Amino acid sequence: MPEVFALSIIILLFSVIIHEVMHGLVALKFGDTTAQRAGRLTLNPIPHIDLFGTILLPAILIFTGSPILFGWAKPVPVNPLNFTSLRKGELFVSAAGILANFSLAILAAVIFHILNALPQTFPALLGSLLRFTVLINLVLGIFNLFPIPPLDGSKILLSQLPYKLAKSYQKLEPYGILILLILLMVPFGRASLLQTILGFFLNFFLKILGL
Repeated sequence: MPEVFALSIIILLFSVIIHEVMHGLVALKFGDTTAQRAGRLTLNPIPHIDLFGTILLPAILIFTGSPILFGWAKPVPVNPLNFTSLRKGELFVSAAGILANFSLAILAAVIFHILNALPQTFPALLGSLLRFTVLINLVLGIFNLFPIPPLDGSKILLSQLPYKLAKSYQKLEPYGILILLILLMVPFGRASLLQTILGFFLNFFLKILGL
């Protein structure tokens, strides 16, 4: 259905924008005004759109019938050197986008269950969109938790490692995308290793949310 496709893209766009804006807002709380000065603390999608990650990749995944849909917006610029507390700032700024996605997933699940409990039925389209909101935000949250550069999970881990281990871990950064591509291509059962890991945690959280 064209309207479902269009609304799904809008939900995905909104979800990745919220993810990035939260990085910038928390960075601002820790004294870094980089995102604010770049005009990125806005829900206006135009400054956040990444041609491949926000438009082309989601469209390709939808049209090819991929069981998992994801994407990204342009990363919000952050300068950790401006943080009032470097390690704490790195931790909270990196976690902010993930927590925003999990919060949106929980909110959509709660609304779905409330509507489902009402005596009158609600439109099937609304139910599908709420389920999609839960799904896409869980995927974004789980995916970004992976401790692989440049994903947020790697920065969360980096902020907690002792200095020497952190320096060694940072050496992985140039190879992060390659590692992700390998995980995406390496077969594991009927899917890739990356999809299998994502699917395992996705099903776990969906059960918790009762979906």
